[in-house]
Parts: sequence; structure tokens; C-alpha cells
Amino acid sequence: MTDTPEPTGRFASLAIPEFRRLWWGGVFVFLAMQTQQIARSWLAYELTGTNTALGGVLIGFGVAGLVAIPTGGVLADRFTKRTILVTTQLVNTVTAVLIAVAIETDVIAYWMIVAASVVGGSTISILAPARMALSAEIVSRDGLTNAIMLGTMSAHVTRVVGPAAAGVMIGISVIGIAGVYWVSAVLSLIAVGLSVTLPEGAPRFVRDSGPLEDLKEGIRYTRSKPELVRLLVMSLGVVMFGFAHQAFLPTVVADLFDRSAGSLGLLTTIAAVGAVITSVVLANTPREQLRQRQDTAAYVFGGAIILFAVMPNFGLALGAMFAVGCGMSAFQSLNGSLILSSADMEYHGRVQSLIMLSFSAFGLAALPFGVIADRVGLRETMAGMGVAVILTAAHSTWWRRRIVAARIPDPLESL
Repeated sequence: MTDTPEPTGRFASLAIPEFRRLWWGGVFVFLAMQTQQIARSWLAYELTGTNTALGGVLIGFGVAGLVAIPTGGVLADRFTKRTILVTTQLVNTVTAVLIAVAIETDVIAYWMIVAASVVGGSTISILAPARMALSAEIVSRDGLTNAIMLGTMSAHVTRVVGPAAAGVMIGISVIGIAGVYWVSAVLSLIAVGLSVTLPEGAPRFVRDSGPLEDLKEGIRYTRSKPELVRLLVMSLGVVMFGFAHQAFLPTVVADLFDRSAGSLGLLTTIAAVGAVITSVVLANTPREQLRQRQDTAAYVFGGAIILFAVMPNFGLALGAMFAVGCGMSAFQSLNGSLILSSADMEYHGRVQSLIMLSFSAFGLAALPFGVIADRVGLRETMAGMGVAVILTAAHSTWWRRRIVAARIPDPLESL
């Protein structure tokens, strides 16, 4: 972490050359992932036509994460972070090329999509802790919230461009789904080129213990911090129940509103616009306001999912999806800032990997949600997801009051 004074302002962290390169690398790798996600979902729906199959694609992502996420946290705290970024992005490039070739040679099958989802879940689970930990080394602790907000914003910016571009390309016969995968491969390769210019991000702490002991140590450390445990559990519930709605957007577009892939891109783009605006607005959130705004964001997110589930036409659904994007972005950014601000730098990689477990959970939850949606209805299932998010937020608020009443020290109070 740099000791030099950092610039101030809403985009302060981008004035640091190393962080700027990391940020742009994130833009390209997230853009590659977003375009693939739309193509993967649309292709799975074309091949199967069921919500269960859409959930199956995400469950591959989730299962992979359960194994790769703890590994990613340990790797980020033990090895050079630049090498981790370059390697995972090269794997993403190769995967996109293989799927593109399978589509063009007409041998593509549903299992291949699930396999690609497994690879994607593994790479992002290893990449994300290293990327976040490297951010924390490049900027100061006081600038960490700004860096996290801007990093989240880069991910959401790609959710504006990626889905819309993928939807348009899928609808153009000379490009199609295969073309989307070729574009994704090129974007991943650009991210590799940017990553090789980053600082090494070598471990700052000499370790005599093995990787398994490192993992156990990270879990013991987390359990010793009650507020950190609360934040991680809240993240698990909100992400698992709330983020799973993304798996069923192709069905919402095709079945509920009888629209095409272009409308799917528009729907996800509207959510991403709300997410980007929210990230910019919250970029300079004072540390003492993080917790209150996080609670509000969770309630907004859950309520917006319920609204989206009951909207009778596509126009109103777009408005509700904008609110979904705002709530989702705000919660994700504020939660990440709170968790990493509460943890010592030595444990940033492993703590970040525990945050990533939430995203595996929503991948795992997508399949049972898909089964429920096929049996009781998609609108009812998505409304239930929103209710579950709100109940999770309410439980976390109660838990926080218990911690305060017990006078258990809050890691943020010592900063």
C-alpha cells in the first residue's frame, strides 16, 4: 500500500497509474464475462427451453466456486497477484475460443455450456480475491472505499455495454452467438496485455505454514471478528436470494413478454445503468456511513425485485429493473468496503474469497429456484426471492443490535 498522499475526488484512485491499469484490465475482463453470460444463457434457453436448464448453467458456476474460492483466497495471500490475474484471464480466453469453435462446427451441446460455466466460476473465484487484494496494496486504506467503488463501477459499466452489445450481435445472423464468444476471447486477451504491466503484488508476509493451514487460519481469524461474520452472512443471504434473479431474465423476456434477445440486452442494460449511477454517487461515501447505507441498499434491492416480479408489461419492468440495478450495486459496493475495511491486510485475499462464496451460493440456488419457477410460476418465485432478501436484511439489523448490546468491539471503530 502506497505511503504517498493520494489525490482526492470522486475518481481519485484512477489518478494512480497502477490502479488505473488494474481498473482498465477489469473493464475488459468483466466485459468479456458479461458478453459470455448473455450468450450462454440465450444458448442454453435455445437448446432446452426450460428454467431448470438455465439454473443448471449457474449451478455449474456455483459448484466450481465452492472449490476454487477458498483456493483463490489462499493463492492471493501466498503468491504473486499479477501472475494469478494473467493466468486466469488466459484460461478465459481459451474457453471462449473453444465454445466459439463448437458453435461454428455445430457440435455444441448443453453439457459444454455447463462445463464453460464451471471454468468461468473457477477463474473468477481465483481472479477476484487477487484483484481486490492488489487494489488494497496500490491505494491507501483511506482510499480503499473509493477504489472498491470504482472497481465495482467498472464491472457495472460493462453490464451496460456487454449485454446490449451481445444482444445485438446475437440478433445479427453473420455474427450470432459464436461471434459473441470470439469477441469475448479478444477482450480477455486485451485484459492479459494490461495485467502484465501491473506491479507484482508479491506476498508481504513470509509463511512457514502450508496452504491448508493458511485457509484454516483465515477462517479462525474471521470467526474471531463478530461484526465481520455478520457482514459475511448478510452478504451470503442477500446475494444468494437476490442475485439469482439474473438467471431467469431470458425466460422473463421470451415467455412473460414475448420479446427477443435484443430486449434481454435492454433489460440488463437498464439495470446496469442504475448500477453505474449508484456506484458514482456512492464513490466518496464516508466510512462512518457505510453500514447505514448498506442496510438501506439491501431493503431497496429486495423491494425492487418484488416490483419487477409483478410488473404487467415490459415498459414497467424496465423501470423496476433500474431500481434492481441501483440496489444491487449499492449493496455489493458498500458490503465489500465494509468487509475489507474491517479486516487486516494480511487476510484480505482470504476474506475476499469468503465474500466470493456468496456468488457461488447464488449459483447453487439458481437450480432449485428454476425447478420452483417451472412448477409454481416465475413471477411468484422471483417475488419470493425479493422477500427473502428483505428478511435477510432485517435479520442482519437485529444481529448488529445484539453485537452492540453485548459491547463486542467493532473493527471499524479502531480505524
